[in-house]
Amino acid sequence: MPRWTPGARERLRTAALELFAERGFSATTVPDIVDRAGLTRRTFFRHFSDKREVFFGDDEVPAIATRLLAEAPADLPPMVIVQEGLRTLGERRFDPRRAEIRAARRVIDAEPALLERDLRKQADLRRAVRDGFVLRGADPVTAETIAAVTAEVFQTALLTWLDDTRDAPLAEHVDAAVDRMRTVLGVSRPRSASSTPRTDRPASAP
Repeated sequence: MPRWTPGARERLRTAALELFAERGFSATTVPDIVDRAGLTRRTFFRHFSDKREVFFGDDEVPAIATRLLAEAPADLPPMVIVQEGLRTLGERRFDPRRAEIRAARRVIDAEPALLERDLRKQADLRRAVRDGFVLRGADPVTAETIAAVTAEVFQTALLTWLDDTRDAPLAEHVDAAVDRMRTVLGVSRPRSASSTPRTDRPASAP
């Protein structure tokens, strides 16, 4: 077997998700995964430290959030930045992988150890947003508040997106979550990213 196998990471991920769905997370072993993928244990551990990392090993969302915050125009209101950033994440990171993310979500929801790791991932995003707004000049308490709102909007949008039988894009669910939050808080809607041309969106986002 060659040292580098093209597409090995995705083959391993696909095999793992299939087996997790068939047998459950706990009953699936790394040898099972590599056997299904037609690869070796050494190849598996080159890409993942353990089978949990099939879900979390390439989570780039906090880094993307940091970059989007750094690149956003200085005069944009915080929630416009948040809404635009989450829409961008949806379009470029989540919508193309909807089937895979749905399959992964079913496994995560059924496995306590994965749920714990998923909460840590959410905390990583919240920390990245908080730090990003501090760097933009927000005081720490305000930045923490924005980060908390961002995390809740994103989780609400993600859950409704996964359940949506119409397969509407995540951006639509982000907009709905933000509007619902404004309604609950009695906050009027400013000029937002979802209603203006998006030509200034950073081209470097995935």
